[in-house]
Amino acid sequence: MEEEEKIKIKVIKSESESEKTKEPEKIKEINRISELRQDLVTGDWVVVSAIRGRRPDEFIKKEDDTEIVHDQSCLFCDPVASGQEKDVLIYETSSGEWSLRVFPNKFPAFTNPKGGVMRHKEEGPYFWMDSVGYHEVIVTRDHAKHIGQLEPMAVAEILDAYQSRYVDLMNKKSVNYIDIFHNHGKSAGASIPHPHSQLMAIPVVSPYVASELDGAERYHQQNRHCVYCAMLEWEKEKGERVVFENDDFMVFCPFASRANFEMWVMPKKHKPYFERISVAEKISAGEALHEAVRRLSAGLNNPDFNFYIHTSPCDGKDYPHFHWHIEIVPKLNIWAGFEISTGIEIITMRPEEAAEFLRNI
Repeated sequence: MEEEEKIKIKVIKSESESEKTKEPEKIKEINRISELRQDLVTGDWVVVSAIRGRRPDEFIKKEDDTEIVHDQSCLFCDPVASGQEKDVLIYETSSGEWSLRVFPNKFPAFTNPKGGVMRHKEEGPYFWMDSVGYHEVIVTRDHAKHIGQLEPMAVAEILDAYQSRYVDLMNKKSVNYIDIFHNHGKSAGASIPHPHSQLMAIPVVSPYVASELDGAERYHQQNRHCVYCAMLEWEKEKGERVVFENDDFMVFCPFASRANFEMWVMPKKHKPYFERISVAEKISAGEALHEAVRRLSAGLNNPDFNFYIHTSPCDGKDYPHFHWHIEIVPKLNIWAGFEISTGIEIITMRPEEAAEFLRNI
């Protein structure tokens, strides 16, 4: 028994001695403390793990599948021939060829109610209603070019299509929110490789957007100032998280990023409603969105990502304190037990370092 105790003591002393001989860089790394950062709008928490800190080049996509090969069976290269639904909007070039078209999704998650009636039902403690609404697809012509490879004006055309369809659908019966999003890559949910976005006009406001609306209202009540404008002013002053800006828009990595290399595209002027964007603003927004995706793609070898527009609902209420914006979320994180059980994301790249890397591309 005494021999065992001596062995234990010897081991403990040995470990203690080894700590003293660690290299200064190792000690410095161990002493770095991870940060819990809070989202200024929603109050959600994220962990910026300094101990797990990684270099930007560690996030570069390793697979050599960045080139999208044209497939003659692509459903979106010739939507008419492949039997897609009839276009609700189409853009054409001066030569008469289509450059962008919008049509209803053949397999919609939301559909118009039969007879114009939406059914509601209670079942014990539960409640359900028909998933009514509109589900459309916005397709650009080039099979191989994603948004970061298009000309900025072509991206402005995409935003114009978003706005046009938004305005047409926002006053439809049972539509209270319109979600516009873009999936790029398999892990981001793009089942068809041809570049396209989707629009869903739905009867409910998502919990995520509702949380942002509540946070913006709460911040304004406390500070008499738009929370998003406060973020823009601070990011402009500090500069360390800014990736790109023009006269009307700023692209930056949010302080409490939920994903490595997350970026937001935000109008510099206070604008609650995306659908009220002007022609000049669409051109500026197109340039900003193009630059954000171009830098992400060039820097990390075309990673999968999602982007979506968060704007005030079209439910007839007024939201003067909200500030519409686009959120770009790369698929570089994998949710594990902690994230799933708490809803708190862990990122391993500080937003300041991510922004510096993207800014210099």
